Amino acid sequence: MSDSDLQTQIIAARAYEESFVPALFGQWAPRVAALAQIQPGNHVLDVACGTGVLAREAVSRVETSGFVAGVDASPGMLAVAAELAPLIEWREGTAEALPYNDQRFDAVVSQFGLMFFNDPDQALNEMLRVLKKDGRLAVAVWASLESVPAYAAEVELLERLAGKLAADALRAPFVLGSPDELAQRIANAGFDEVKVTTHAGMARFPTIRFMVEADLRGWLPLMGVNLTEDQIEQILHEAEHVLRNYVNADASFELGAHICTGTKHR
Repeated sequence: MSDSDLQTQIIAARAYEESFVPALFGQWAPRVAALAQIQPGNHVLDVACGTGVLAREAVSRVETSGFVAGVDASPGMLAVAAELAPLIEWREGTAEALPYNDQRFDAVVSQFGLMFFNDPDQALNEMLRVLKKDGRLAVAVWASLESVPAYAAEVELLERLAGKLAADALRAPFVLGSPDELAQRIANAGFDEVKVTTHAGMARFPTIRFMVEADLRGWLPLMGVNLTEDQIEQILHEAEHVLRNYVNADASFELGAHICTGTKHR
């Protein structure tokens, strides 16, 4: 990777940390950490850590006697994560080939990454491998698109004005929204005591325009979809009207997530 490519990734990662973490992701880190039963002295791995919001929550729970590591495929995300929390061990790698030995961790956590792995089942196998006996897993995924009318309306808008590829890029975060299928997948990987709980959260964007523009200029390019400026401006103009009925006066709206937990007993 060239220096310019890395700088582009770092700029995108900083925007992610400044925009999406407070608007969407930050609120879930304490919930995932609590369900993973992270305790002082634990060794914890955050898979697909991004800029590290969940790993930072884990550090606050393991205290000085514990150890926290984060793995992500993006050097840019890891660079920003290291700026924010230099004492956490950050490693570049994929979920399908975690760069750690067998039975290394007391808990493995991951939030909103499983749906994007090239091979989710292999990723779960790897999470099981690096867990100690009686180690704990907690994985968060978004609930179904149909349960989030604001995003469902945005997907329809993108389909109409930018085509199926753009719409599918926004559908992607919600593809594991069936709790039964999620539980079955994690049980099939070899975890015991598998349980899925559904939690209500809030998306809190400053304005409708901010929300949609973050997707058009941030999320879609990450998914390989780049729109023209004319398309972006047309979508932003119509979004103000289309999404008005699905968000509160402060541009916030409800959205849910499933958190699946499991234990390694074998």
